[in-house]
Amino acid sequence: MIDFGIKDAIDILLVAILLYYIWRLMKASGSLNVFYGILVFVAVWVLVAQVLEMKLMGSLFDNFRSVGVIAIIILFQEEIRRFFLTLGSQRRLSKIAQLFKQKMTEKTEGQVNENIMKIVFACNYMSKNFCGALIIIEREIALTDIVTKGEKIDANISTELIKNIFFKNSPLHDGAMIINRDKIAAVGCILPVSHNLNIPKELGLRHRAALGITQQSDAIAIIVSEETGAISVASGGEFILRMQGNELENYLIKALK
Repeated sequence: MIDFGIKDAIDILLVAILLYYIWRLMKASGSLNVFYGILVFVAVWVLVAQVLEMKLMGSLFDNFRSVGVIAIIILFQEEIRRFFLTLGSQRRLSKIAQLFKQKMTEKTEGQVNENIMKIVFACNYMSKNFCGALIIIEREIALTDIVTKGEKIDANISTELIKNIFFKNSPLHDGAMIINRDKIAAVGCILPVSHNLNIPKELGLRHRAALGITQQSDAIAIIVSEETGAISVASGGEFILRMQGNELENYLIKALK
């Protein structure tokens, strides 16, 4: 008779949650095939070593496992870094501590909605005028390293300021703007570029940079295409393409609550 208790159920649940989170990271980085390959390797190893008890094959798989851990760390250092950044985020810990408190005051909600409208108005204007833009909205994971490499301005969010920064003749036109809470923290920032091979060929460097930063953090990236004027959003390593102004507004309101 199998002895199965509450502790075993919790153990299985935690492993399932961990595997799901790893699957999301791999999906965001375009490495799902590697993830499935690792699962197949583990399944075969358990079958050979534990079920069939093949000592020679089991020892070979044990040696591969030791080397494989190092190889995985090297191959997926960015995903591992993102995992621990998310886990150790000060704002995430703060949210856990305030789980049973009111999430946001009416004043704060009003300020967030006002800032969202300013961003949306600027994006609509730039879309109509085919002015390329890349706006990154920081969430739980701090983008300190990227901000320090850009031009710090620490300015209030303003529709006119956003439009002027991304004006075609502006020297900061090609860089990314980082928005931290209710401030424009920095402009002209250089972002990591995604190497995901599944990105549509018609999407340019701005879109690759937007996807890259969302693969390494939980930030939201808003892209305005200089060629088509289309507004797109990247989050969690995935795109939402060709959004209307009202769709962008609704998305940001839900995402930034």
